[in-house]
Amino acid sequence: MAASTPHNPDRQSGKPARNHGGVIAGYVFRLIRELLGFTQDGLAERFHVSADTIAGWETGRRALAAVPLGQMLIHRHRLLHLGVSSTLLAALDRAIEADVLFTAALQEHASAVHPLGAWVLLPAPARARRGPVAAAPELSAADQCLFFARMRATAESARTPEHFLLRRQALYLAGYDRASDTAAWVDHQQATARPEGWLDQWLSARSVASVAARQGDRDRIAAFVRNELLDDDRGEVANLNYWAYWTGEIPGVELDDTFMGIRRPDSWHGRRLLHHVADRLDPAYGYLDLYVHTLWALLAARPQLLHDGSIDRAVLRERVEILLDGPEISTQVDRELSGVRYALRLAGA
Repeated sequence: MAASTPHNPDRQSGKPARNHGGVIAGYVFRLIRELLGFTQDGLAERFHVSADTIAGWETGRRALAAVPLGQMLIHRHRLLHLGVSSTLLAALDRAIEADVLFTAALQEHASAVHPLGAWVLLPAPARARRGPVAAAPELSAADQCLFFARMRATAESARTPEHFLLRRQALYLAGYDRASDTAAWVDHQQATARPEGWLDQWLSARSVASVAARQGDRDRIAAFVRNELLDDDRGEVANLNYWAYWTGEIPGVELDDTFMGIRRPDSWHGRRLLHHVADRLDPAYGYLDLYVHTLWALLAARPQLLHDGSIDRAVLRERVEILLDGPEISTQVDRELSGVRYALRLAGA
């Protein structure tokens, strides 16, 4: 398979259907307004702006990322006074970052320093919505196709060691593309990659396995657990640190990946990570082997999490038993779940 993106006129030359500069943050901002119980007119009055400005922010027509920093700080403090939680404000901050990244990805001429290579990404917490409304920011098909095409091009061009973070994150995002050739493209990228150092190789293997799982290939995740985590203390530490950062256990923003290999896992608590993996003990998740192994490794390193009220032990025990009684788990998963069940028994569950 050639290294370049397969020829597809719609993917290669498609233009964004509309202004996309603020659609992600606009969606989160609208969610915040609705949770506060304000109409657009009501919030506009509190913010001392026009209702059209609020509508523009929510639709992305006026990007929140373009609001001057000083004014944005005032708006954030107003939201705090209105009762918005720090978690939702953090989600808004990440949504603004996502808009910056998305806009940069769709630009025809990339800047010298791509935002994807500037810091390690964090997810914005999801929140369910009620009623006949979009469950997520709505991006046009043209925007999505162009975004994935640019992510592929970015991953293919980021070949030097100093661009490893850029390549890894672009490849990871490109893996969300549902095009039929995505899995083959990722395989080619792995075959032609030359990561330097153990951690870069480990992260490359993890990214490829994660993309494969999203494409329906669960064997890659199982192989990653066997080859990169079991009997490898470095891999276990990196995996726990990776998930700790992803779930918000590690405060702040990391500028590169090195923290995963050097940060002491006992420098963070583990409660959020415990809930994250416990909530995903379901064969429907393509990452099941990785979730179960991470749960097992976390409890082996932090047995106190089963004693300090971090989780409802009865609920966790029920989820473990359901999986153990089911037919869809591997021998490794069965072994590790049995270990978790034994730890729960020792904890009185």
